Amino acid sequence: MSNKIGFWSVFALVTGSQIGSTILVAPATLAQYGVFSLVGWLISGLGAIALCFVFASLCSRFPQTGGPHTYVNHLFGPAAAFFTGWTYWVVSWVSSTIVVITAVGALSPFLGEVSKFSELAMQISLLLIIGFLNLRGVRAAGRAELVLMLMKFTPLIIIPLAALFYFDVDNFVISSQVSSMPVSSILSKVVLLTFFGFIGLECATTPAGDVNHPKKTIPKAIILGTLLVALLYMFNSVGIMGIMPSAELAQSKAPYVDASKIIFGGNWHFLIALIASITCIGSLNAWVLASSQIVLGLAKDGLMPQIFAKKNQHEAPYFSVIISCAGTIPLLILTTNESLAAQVNSIVDFSVTAFLFVYLACCFALIKLQLKDKESSLPELFCGILSAIFCFWVIYETPIKSLCVAMLFVCSGIPVYFFWVKKHFSK
Repeated sequence: MSNKIGFWSVFALVTGSQIGSTILVAPATLAQYGVFSLVGWLISGLGAIALCFVFASLCSRFPQTGGPHTYVNHLFGPAAAFFTGWTYWVVSWVSSTIVVITAVGALSPFLGEVSKFSELAMQISLLLIIGFLNLRGVRAAGRAELVLMLMKFTPLIIIPLAALFYFDVDNFVISSQVSSMPVSSILSKVVLLTFFGFIGLECATTPAGDVNHPKKTIPKAIILGTLLVALLYMFNSVGIMGIMPSAELAQSKAPYVDASKIIFGGNWHFLIALIASITCIGSLNAWVLASSQIVLGLAKDGLMPQIFAKKNQHEAPYFSVIISCAGTIPLLILTTNESLAAQVNSIVDFSVTAFLFVYLACCFALIKLQLKDKESSLPELFCGILSAIFCFWVIYETPIKSLCVAMLFVCSGIPVYFFWVKKHFSK
C-alpha cells in the first residue's frame, strides 16, 4: 500500500498550518482598529493568495521534498538554498512553540490553576505525542490532520454565524489612540497583525515527494485552502467583533469563550475551550510535519548531513522529526518563566519577518524562472512581482529591531554552512 497522501490530506495541511492560535486571539488584537481590521484581512488575504500562486507555480515545476529551498536551489544555487531552508526550519520551531503554549493554555477552564512545572510537562507531552504521530509517516500525519480539520471547521463556522444574530455595527469603533494615527500607519499595523494568520500557506510544498501527483495536487490544495482560510478569517472577525464592544473585546483573553457566553450561556465555554485546543493541535501537527520535511529536503540536496534523510519502516524521516521536536523543547522551557514567556511571544513578530525573507527568495526565484524561460507566463511573472512588492512593503513597515532579530535566524546557519555545506560542495 502506498504511503503517499492525496488532495484532501494536503488540503488539510494547508488549512491546518494557517488556522491555529491566530484566529483565536485576532478579534481581541484587532478590536481597537475597528473597520480597518477588515481592510487588513483583505490586504493580507490578497497578498497571501498572490504568494499561493507563486508556490503553486514553483511546485508544479519542481515537485520535490523540502519546499522553498528547492526552488531557490534550482535558480540561485546551494548557498542561497541552504540559508533559505535553514531559516525556514529554525523559524518553524518558534511557530510550533507558540502553538503548543496556546493549545495547553486553551484547556485552562478544565485544568484550573496548575504549577508551571505541570504546565511545561503537558506542553512537552503534547509535542512528543504529535512527534510520535509523525514518526508513523506522512500518511498517518496527513490523515490525522484531515480529522482535526473537520473537528475545528464546524465551530469556526457555527459560532460567527450565530454571532451575526447579535451583530451591532456600533461595536466597530476605532480607539482614540488609533484614530490619531495616519491611515498608512494604521494599514501597515493591521496588515502586520493579520498576515501572521497566513504564515504556513507553503507548508504543503514540503512533503511533495510523498504526495500523489504533486504537480497538480499541491498547487490546487494551496490555492483553494488559502482562499477558504481568508474567507474564514473575514467571517470570524465580522462575527466576533460585531458581538462585543471594541473596548471590552480588546481586553478579552479568550474572545471565542466570551462570545459563546453571550450567544449560548451556560457552560458552553468549556466546549469552546476544547475546540480551541483542537484547533491549535491541528496546526501543531502540520508544523511538525513541515519542519521534518524541510530538513529532509535539505539533506537530500546535500545541504545537511545525510542522517536527516534516513527513514524508518513507515517512511518517516525519524531523525528529522526528533531533532525538529527537540529544537522546540528549549523554547518551551523558557516559557515557564512569565517574563521570558512575554519575550517568546514577542519573537512571533521576528518569526513573521524571517518567513517574509523566505517568501521573498521564492518570489525572486519565480521571477528569474519566468525571465529565463522561453515559454514564460505573463500571469505567473505578474504574480511573482506583485508578491515581491507585497513582501517588500511588509518588511519595510517592520521596526528595525524586529528586522535585526529576524536576521539572526538567518545568521545562525553560518557555522553549519562553513563546516558542512561549503566543505561538501567543494569536494
